Amino acid sequence: MLSERRLQVLRAIVQDYVGTEEPVGSKALTERHHLGVSPATVRNDMAALEEEGYIAQPHTSAGRIPTDKGYRLFVDRLADVKPMTQPERRAIQNFLDGAVDLDDVVARTVRLLAQLTRQVAVVQYPSLTRSAVRHVELLALAPARVMLVLITDTGRVEQRMVDCPAPIGENTLADLRARLNSRVTGRRFTDVPQLVQDLPESFEAEDRGTVASVLSTLLETLVERTEERLMIGGTANLTRFTHDFPLTIQPVLEALEEQVVLLKLLGEAQDPAMTVRIGHENEYEGLNSTSVVSVGYGSGGEAVAKLGVVGPTRMDYPGTMGAVRAVARYVGQILAES
Repeated sequence: MLSERRLQVLRAIVQDYVGTEEPVGSKALTERHHLGVSPATVRNDMAALEEEGYIAQPHTSAGRIPTDKGYRLFVDRLADVKPMTQPERRAIQNFLDGAVDLDDVVARTVRLLAQLTRQVAVVQYPSLTRSAVRHVELLALAPARVMLVLITDTGRVEQRMVDCPAPIGENTLADLRARLNSRVTGRRFTDVPQLVQDLPESFEAEDRGTVASVLSTLLETLVERTEERLMIGGTANLTRFTHDFPLTIQPVLEALEEQVVLLKLLGEAQDPAMTVRIGHENEYEGLNSTSVVSVGYGSGGEAVAKLGVVGPTRMDYPGTMGAVRAVARYVGQILAES
């Protein structure tokens, strides 16, 4: 365990290196920070931190920079995440409040996160498998053809065509729509099959085939594990950090094109906790020089998806974590109210 003083020296090194992009020396530390000890003591502390792998010397006769291990301890011991200012919170709310549908919410969230953090922003669409039914709409397109529209509690809309075995009358369609919604509205997808299994029996014999066709299409839609969708933005921000990537930025850009890699980076969608993966903690080799900050978002205190940012390990962790958390909270509110 590091002493509180050495932890204080490590914090100062991280803050200075993130702010100046220059390796940090003991003289600069004692001048810029009120550490309450002599430069010689700071040099001893830095030597101990280096020996334990928390900081490293990139060149001879240079100052020190934090290692992945140093950043990890800094993040784990953060006293608090930097809160957003009142104007920043208002700006987030105003920007997201104008969204017209789920696609717009996700697109605005990506742009906002990229602007706030000046990193690459990644937002996962809410997963169908973790949603509840808000409404089922049935529209007659032809005598024996119906469009089924499933609207989820996260604002996602799925449309399917149903070819019925016989023509369906407007009254029967309206009756089916009403009975279906009375059973499934507000219920989790996993509960729906049981709730509708006896519904065909409550209709006249000549309509049961059509009702069964509609229900079959609905259930197929519910169990479909449609490809998890992501939106990414702010990739150009990485060009400001080219010197933070040891050889080339190319592996990072290639990794960001791989949707499966990004989904793994964000972590399990149902886990709402803030996650910070630093450098070599990222399994994908191309991202070993980056850090990923992610958190779950959703309505009613339950995460339905993840959002986060990818940037160099030399990152303003308190500010980035504060921005990611604040944006996730507002997106969750919008989903709850929409």
